Amino acid sequence: MPHISENLFLGKAAMVALALAGFLILTNVPRLSADDADCQRRVAHADHKLHEAIEHHGNASREAAHWRHELQEARERCWQENHKWWDEDAHRWHDDRDWDDHDHDPR
Repeated sequence: MPHISENLFLGKAAMVALALAGFLILTNVPRLSADDADCQRRVAHADHKLHEAIEHHGNASREAAHWRHELQEARERCWQENHKWWDEDAHRWHDDRDWDDHDHDPR
């Protein structure tokens, strides 16, 4: 019965290939470092608080101005530490210092 041993071999080879492919895929997944996660958290927090301040107190309020400043500080800190910054509104990283300091200013 050569067919049974042949099928068994092919089945084992397929399992090994599948396991190897899974391993290679998982090892190539980009992971956030602790610094990246802290940066993302700080920017997201300041951005969220700014949007809340605008909603509750108005775009030109003292509270909104405070959180605009905090957002700019969080972005600057990310840039200084990681040479990238998190854009909470677009949900993506930037590796250029291309944020607009006035992107959340009153219009």
